[in-house]
Amino acid sequence: MGQVETILGAMPGNPLQGLRAADQRWQNWRQGKIGAPTMVQIGTEDGPDYDCDVLVCGGTLGLLLAAALQRRGWRVIILERGPLQGRVQEWNISRSELQTLLDLDLLSETELREVIMTEFNPLRIQFHGGDPLWVKDILNIGVSPRRLLAILKEKFLTWGGKIFENHPCTGITVSPQGAIAKTEKFTFHTRLILDGMGHFSPLAQQVRQGQKPDGVCLVVGSCAQGFAANSKGDLIYSFTPIRNQCQYFWEAFPAHDGRTTYLFTYLDAHPQRFDLAFLLEEYLKLLPDYQQVDLAALDFQRFLFGFFPSYRRSPLRYPWDRILPIGDSSGSQSPVSFGGFGAMLRHLERLTNGLDDVLTQDCCDRQSLALLQPYQPNLSVTWLFQKAMSVGVKQTCPPNQINDLLNAVFGVMAQLGEDTLNPFLQDVVQFQGLTKTLPRVNFKTVLPLLPHLGVGALADWLRHYLALGLYTSGYALSQRLPMGDSYQTKRRREAWQYGSGQDFHPAGLLEQSQE
Repeated sequence: MGQVETILGAMPGNPLQGLRAADQRWQNWRQGKIGAPTMVQIGTEDGPDYDCDVLVCGGTLGLLLAAALQRRGWRVIILERGPLQGRVQEWNISRSELQTLLDLDLLSETELREVIMTEFNPLRIQFHGGDPLWVKDILNIGVSPRRLLAILKEKFLTWGGKIFENHPCTGITVSPQGAIAKTEKFTFHTRLILDGMGHFSPLAQQVRQGQKPDGVCLVVGSCAQGFAANSKGDLIYSFTPIRNQCQYFWEAFPAHDGRTTYLFTYLDAHPQRFDLAFLLEEYLKLLPDYQQVDLAALDFQRFLFGFFPSYRRSPLRYPWDRILPIGDSSGSQSPVSFGGFGAMLRHLERLTNGLDDVLTQDCCDRQSLALLQPYQPNLSVTWLFQKAMSVGVKQTCPPNQINDLLNAVFGVMAQLGEDTLNPFLQDVVQFQGLTKTLPRVNFKTVLPLLPHLGVGALADWLRHYLALGLYTSGYALSQRLPMGDSYQTKRRREAWQYGSGQDFHPAGLLEQSQE
């Protein structure tokens, strides 16, 4: 019996069963058994009076947008397959990203303070063989999902919203006059449906028709007590070369009930890839060296594990009228990120304003909704980064190739300063920062990567890079020239802004340290 079975098997709540269930899904995906359920069908009948203006399927992150729309005066219903409550594990975020909750009048200053459980500085960035770089105010806030969603849930209901817990959506019919969503017990007629069911949404799977993901982030971790030092964090850290055809990366954050540590890696969905249980064994084996702690001294509060698929064809546009994917269902975050909370907050105000216009102007057709899921070159350029940080199953490369590359890239960004580094650390790539960084990276470090990346990937990246420059220029021009205020014009301006990373708000200060 390995450490995983010994430790998880003795914990309450049966996390071992959850790990096996996650691994079964991961195995199915590696074998191409993803499925393409038929959740949506087209109807022609006229609908009766609407039960609501907006129906949200999936209430965890969907509650944020549902509450914002209900606050604007629209009638919103949420369908949630289980209880609508946040997890115990904190969401790490930067303080500036929480501002949108205040701007949309979803939380007061007092309520925001209530949901923040931890705040700490600084955080380390370091790769095997390189020197540490310390940053401040990046993902240094630990928000309680349970408290945040409880407050938003109460407000949503007070404002007139309705929640049907333990009622997953079982089918949708779209007609010219509206959409019908069904559960086992109820039928709801609505003007618009928002799919917030996450990475494994059956609607997204229906659209993708069983397609394997182009990239996967595999993550395991825990929250435990017993660490001697718990006042600093790690944003991204590695201390091993390539191992098991993967580069292991680590994160660590102080939490209100211990210290959270994650081990994650980027890979593809090849059938020979290892499972989550194996990665968790690796995590337990390497954790003592990583945190300089005896494993027996730790009191584990909970374990975390999962895989996060990503697709080049993202954000995803649905082929139906009256249905819009949001959050993880939409693929609106980069392939190097595995936290949907930050991406949801980033687009929350844009989606709220856009959907307000959709409902006001009654433009729920798929062409209008597609404008709310625009091409974002600043996310598309990160596909090359994801590929550069992964290793193929049959590929042979120097054991420290990825660490050497990251040491070189982050060393240049540190020299260029916080204007270049901080947006990148918050999953926002900007043309100016990228253009300054790449020419300064030592070509001898990049040269061995070129055969691994391939001509096709480089050409695809160049296309997105040029688009990033055009979007940057387009948004700058839109700020100076009168463009009108139509629905299409506003969405085009937003596409240029978000697609070039110009929505970014500075979050913190950069520090170099010899620690």
